[in-house]
This record gives sequence, structure tokens and C-alpha cells, in this order.
Amino acid sequence: MIDSGGMRRRRLAWPWVLTVFSLIMLVTWVYAEWRLGDGAGEWIRSWGFVPARVLAALDHLPGSWNSRDLLAVLTSLFVHGDWLHLAGNLAYLWVFGTTVERALGHAGLALSFLVLGALANLILAWQLGTTQTPVIGASGGVSALIGIYLGLFPVSRMGLWLPLGLYLQFARVPAILVIGSWFTLQLIYTVFGGQDGAVAWWAHIAGFVAGVVVAILLRPFPGLVDLTLQDD
Repeated sequence: MIDSGGMRRRRLAWPWVLTVFSLIMLVTWVYAEWRLGDGAGEWIRSWGFVPARVLAALDHLPGSWNSRDLLAVLTSLFVHGDWLHLAGNLAYLWVFGTTVERALGHAGLALSFLVLGALANLILAWQLGTTQTPVIGASGGVSALIGIYLGLFPVSRMGLWLPLGLYLQFARVPAILVIGSWFTLQLIYTVFGGQDGAVAWWAHIAGFVAGVVVAILLRPFPGLVDLTLQDD
């Protein structure tokens, strides 16, 4: 592709894994909301993970590695309790995940979201202990992608519409400020906010830290990651 200035621009790959994951999240929410109605609670309990059950399954490893209670740390990443919960996760998933998928490739994005998201859920289960409340949501996986983005592109800028009085002004803001503000909120909510199955702040922090660590480990290997990308 050639732009108006005559410089060659590469054609960026469509984030197919991100698209598939988003569709799964949308379909599961629509199914639970419209088809199950009042019975959605039991369905959410089946696909979400219960911290007490996860810890019990971990006590019986390796024999319980394929137990439903343990596998739920993965399936819970695609289930959400309400449209606002879903919309928030999808927004951050696309803002940061698009560049991460192009940098790591389709398989890299899938592994990062699933493995680090499951790890964040395991850490949350350990933190919650004997809680019987089911935990759902993609927050752990999304936070991991945000951490990877920061670790790979710490000096990039993001285009944002900022309110200035009665008008909106487009500005390019350093990504580290956007992510730093988000992470600060997670710390505040973790320390002072309520901890329950609906708002699992420790999964946010665990996923983010894990993502940063993975990005730092990948940076010395240009064959595994494309560091020339910047988020437009």
C-alpha cells in the first residue's frame, strides 16, 4: 500500500483470534441473557470457576488436571455477568489486543490470553481462598495483554478523544500514561474496594504483571515478536 507521501506502508493482518474470542464472549452473553433468563445463574456457576473448588482440585494434582473445576479457570474467561462488564472488557481487549496480536502472531495472542488469563484466575482463587462465589470474566486475560503491550511498546502513543469544555479534542497520549492510570485504579480498588466474584481486582493485577514479564522475556528475540509496530 502507498500513502499520499509516496512512502510504502505495509498491510497489517486482521486480528482473527481477537475476533473469534470476542464473538465467543458475545454469543455466551446473549445465550445466558436471552435464552436462559432467570436460569443463567446456574449456567454461570457451571462455566465460571469457584475458588474453593479450584484449590481443592489443585490439592489432587496431577490426577485432577482435567477436572471441570480446574478447567473452569479457562472457560470463565469467556463468560460475563452483564453487558457493561462485557463491553468494558471488549473495549480494552481491542484497544490493546490488536497490536499485541500483530506483534506476537495469532498463536502468540491465543496462548497469551488463555495461559496468562488462567494463571491470573489461579492466583485470584488462591487469594480468595474458600470463597464459594463463582468468578467470571475476561479481565485476567485482558490485563495480561495490556501488560504485554506496555512491555513491548513502552514509548508508543495512543490516539484519544479528550473532552475540552463543550468540544472533543483528538490527542496522541503516551500509552504508558493511559496504562499507568488504569493500573493505578486497579491498585486502589484492590486495596480499598470490595472483593467479590463480580469485581476480581487481583486477577487484573496478576494478569498485568504476568504480561509485562512475558514481554520483557520476548524482547531479546526479534524472531518471535515484531517490535516495529506502533498503535495508531
